[in-house]
Amino acid sequence: MSLCWFGNIRAAEMSHRLQKKKKGIPERWLDYCPIGQRIPGTRFIAFKVPLKPSLNCRVPKSHSFGMWDLLDSVESQNQELGLIIDLTFTTKYYTVLDVPQSCSYIKIFIEGHKVPSNTAILSFKRAVRQFLKENKNNDNLIGVHCTHGLNRTGYLVCRYLIDVDGLQPSAALELFNSCRGHCIERQNYLDDLQRAAKRSNKGIDEPEKNAVRGLAVQKQPLVAKTEGQKLQTSTLKKKQWPDPDPIPPPPGLPARRAARADGRSLPDSGPLLLRISRWFPGRPPGSLPAPRSVADWRTSEASGPGTSHRQGWGYKVKSARC
Repeated sequence: MSLCWFGNIRAAEMSHRLQKKKKGIPERWLDYCPIGQRIPGTRFIAFKVPLKPSLNCRVPKSHSFGMWDLLDSVESQNQELGLIIDLTFTTKYYTVLDVPQSCSYIKIFIEGHKVPSNTAILSFKRAVRQFLKENKNNDNLIGVHCTHGLNRTGYLVCRYLIDVDGLQPSAALELFNSCRGHCIERQNYLDDLQRAAKRSNKGIDEPEKNAVRGLAVQKQPLVAKTEGQKLQTSTLKKKQWPDPDPIPPPPGLPARRAARADGRSLPDSGPLLLRISRWFPGRPPGSLPAPRSVADWRTSEASGPGTSHRQGWGYKVKSARC
C-alpha cells in the first residue's frame, strides 16, 4: 500500500510539472528566488529569467516576475541596471520588445546542462568588457540570467572572475553562491570551474556584438487572452484574401434532388459558377456547361464519364460543399 501511495504522489508531481511546462512556465522556475544581491567588487547581479506578461499572468500574482519587477528589485537595493545578458537557449520567455528602454540587452544562446564552449565564454567576456569600457563614469550593473539564474549564469560569472579578475575557484564559487542565495547544482560545471585550466582571454577587447536598447516604454498589464479573442485572432490569421462581394451559399442539396425527381428546372448556376471560379483559378464564370433541367442532367450523364458529366451542374454542387 505504501508503494501505491508513493506512486500516486509521483504521478501527481509529474502531472503538475507537465501542466506547468504546457503553460509555458519554466520547470522549477517557482522554486528559486527571483533575484540575488550585487556581487561585491563587481558589476554582476544574477536573477532568473523574467517572463513576458502573457506568461506572467499564468503564475500566482505574488510569484510573478517580469522586466519591470526586475527593475524595482534592483532599485530597492539602491542600484541601477544597465545591461541584461540573456543566456537562455530560447526566445519564448521574452524578447527585446519586453525590455525597458533604460536597459541594454545582449542575447547569447547557451545550451543547458552542458559546459559552455570556449566561443560562448569569449562572447560573454567580450560583452562584459565592452560594457565596462562604455560605462566607466557610472556604476550601473550587469544583470545575467539563464532559466533559473543559477547554473549557466553561475558558471559564466565565476569563469569571468577566475579568468579575468584572477580569483581562486573556491572564492569565486563562494562569492556567487552567497550573493545568489542558491548554490550551483550542476556537477560538471563545478568540476570544470575547480579543476579545468583557465580559458584564454585572447581577443577579449575585440567587440563581437553591440548591445541593443530595450523597446518597452511602460509596463504591460498581466491580462491573458480570452477564448473569444484567441478564436478571433486564429480566424484572422487563416483568412488569406478579402471577399468584398460575398455570394450567399447555393440551396441545399436535398432541395436539388427533389427538383430533379419532379422534373422541375434547377436554379440558376451563375452565382455558383462564380463561386467555383474563385475556388479553382483558371476557370472563368460561365465557361462550363450547366444543365438547366432534369432532362439535361440525364443527357449529361448518358454522355459518359470525363465529358459533360464531370463538368455538369451536379459536379459543381459537390465541389461547393467541399
